[in-house]
Amino acid sequence: MNKISVAIITKNEEANIRGCLESVRWADDIVVVDSGSTDRTLAICREFPARIFAEEWKGFARQKNSAIAKTQHEWVLSLDADERVTENLKEEILHTLEADSSPDGFFIARKNFFLGKWIKYCGWYPDRNLRLFRKGRGLFEEREVHERILVQGPVGYLREPLEHHTYRTLSDFILRLDRYSSLAAREMMREGRRFRRRDWFFRPPLTFLQMYLLRAGFLEGYWGFLLCTLYAFYTLIKYSKLKELQNLEILRPAE
Repeated sequence: MNKISVAIITKNEEANIRGCLESVRWADDIVVVDSGSTDRTLAICREFPARIFAEEWKGFARQKNSAIAKTQHEWVLSLDADERVTENLKEEILHTLEADSSPDGFFIARKNFFLGKWIKYCGWYPDRNLRLFRKGRGLFEEREVHERILVQGPVGYLREPLEHHTYRTLSDFILRLDRYSSLAAREMMREGRRFRRRDWFFRPPLTFLQMYLLRAGFLEGYWGFLLCTLYAFYTLIKYSKLKELQNLEILRPAE
């Protein structure tokens, strides 16, 4: 039987971490890398058979890769603290890994919850992410935000989804919007992308129309309209911060 490690990173996740750890009690090894929690996150983690490490924040990709490096078994399942492994997904993982001819990684769909509601449209489902992989064959690519696992070898797909309980309140969305838009702007700068005035005028409404009409966000009613509007606003802020970074670069004195 192939053994499985779970890798999780945390910081002030007391509202989420218990549900996450409860959902993976069956795993053979659980690694939690914490970057300075000041709430009850660590106290909750100590109630579970998890190996806990304290490290300074290095960015999402590097922090997650650090957690992966500390795992002990052939297979690694990388989770966020606000994700849950359902009983059906657990059974599918265990059954799939019994096969000797398993691929080196697996994409898993996510059921994303917004303000407590599962969002089936807006492009939010099935939202497949590669999360289960052989150790030594996969790592997160180093990006500022929206990091993803790259696997060296064949990959497959699991049918059962993860549950992702993201954005529990509007305040939560706004706080993360500020952080993620800054990271996204820095990533665009690093890639050499430049702000253009039409980014302000066209990208936010196009984001809304794509999510609300092309991806049927209107079928979600109030939640769909609100989510699509918030993502359009996120797009506006992201490109505004890109412009801000460019202005700072222009003003920086030459060495």
